[in-house]
Amino acid sequence: MDRSPRLLDHLRGKARARGVEDRVRTVQADLDAAWPDLGTVELVWASASLHHLTDPDPDRGLREIFESLRPGGLLAVVEMAGFPRFLPDDVGRGRPGLEARCHEARAEAHAESLPDLGSDWGPRLSRAGFTVEVERPITIDLRPPLPEPTARYAQASLRMLRSRIAGKLSPDDLATLDHLLDSGGPDGVVRRDDLTVRTERTLWAARRP
Repeated sequence: MDRSPRLLDHLRGKARARGVEDRVRTVQADLDAAWPDLGTVELVWASASLHHLTDPDPDRGLREIFESLRPGGLLAVVEMAGFPRFLPDDVGRGRPGLEARCHEARAEAHAESLPDLGSDWGPRLSRAGFTVEVERPITIDLRPPLPEPTARYAQASLRMLRSRIAGKLSPDDLATLDHLLDSGGPDGVVRRDDLTVRTERTLWAARRP
């Protein structure tokens, strides 16, 4: 379930490629507007998505999920503490600390649009009626050498970050970021051998009694 037709089409393509298309049904919905009738389910998996429930009553989404689960059903939640980090402090161009400044600009931009990013969902799950069975922090710290797709992941992530904070960066920082995102550049992200993947997630497993 997603509000993006593009992402749902991507999911259907992945299902076709794996021969499980007949087992996958996608639903396009904007959960801040109205929840679709999905019937009763045994498992709800929400990965890096609950913080997008920006309804004036953000707990409403959890109550909707609770009602959609059968008794004994499970909600699995993975939420991010922040955006992944990929770059060394000194990228060899511009002023050191570029990625840190990008993250500061992102946090400022999201303070209003995504106020629940990084929230502690445990108390909210309990208020919605769930019994929280597992709460587990996950630290991801991947160092070189990394698989080749890591560079494409970093480039795509940083491009998305740029689209959201371009107006908050200095001209010099923006020029450095654009240089790093240039696929043809000699020291662009896709060609670097010093990329890392550093981030934190928290897993909650909560059951409807």
